[in-house]
Amino acid sequence: MHPQAPRRTTHAYGTPKNRLVYDRWGRFGRPIVLLHGLLYDRTMWWPVAAELSHTSSSVIAVDLPGHGDSARRGDYDLGILTADLAMLINRLELHRAPVLVAHGESALLAEAFAAEYATRAVLTVDEPPGEPAEDLEQHLATADLGAVPEPYRQFAVPRRDATLLQAYRCWSATQRKRPRKVSPSGFPHLSEPVAFAGNLSDLI
Repeated sequence: MHPQAPRRTTHAYGTPKNRLVYDRWGRFGRPIVLLHGLLYDRTMWWPVAAELSHTSSSVIAVDLPGHGDSARRGDYDLGILTADLAMLINRLELHRAPVLVAHGESALLAEAFAAEYATRAVLTVDEPPGEPAEDLEQHLATADLGAVPEPYRQFAVPRRDATLLQAYRCWSATQRKRPRKVSPSGFPHLSEPVAFAGNLSDLI
């Protein structure tokens, strides 16, 4: 008889002003930290996390500030958020370097984290182009759900909030240092979550 996969639990870290909300599957093993792109939230990782819950890892899906259930902030500085993410991971007391998986703009956060803290690996998908989108509609136009099966599209519903997108423009200087080929976002973690989780487990 195989052990039952761990259930998802929801937690919060920080004060009301800098609260980060995250879901967690499992309490032991290699930490795998899942970061969503701008205007989405942690639920975009649920299908992959459900598959990873069968592995010897502890999976954490975090809401970026202002997204999902995490608090909005007055300052979205990348360095501050990197330090907050490090403190969140440290309080989990797993004592192993995490694997960071980042969608869209959160690739910048994952790479900033890896430059400062012990990290097992960084995997990024649908990285942003070198220049940030001019407006909300341009940002949303880069997403292509064509390859995502209908049941999984509910996990890729963006928050149509132009003020939130504007608040994160402080990351744009970092983006300009990292030119990227402009291409539609394909959401590979939702197109084939089982295969994606399988590939990710090889990094554990």
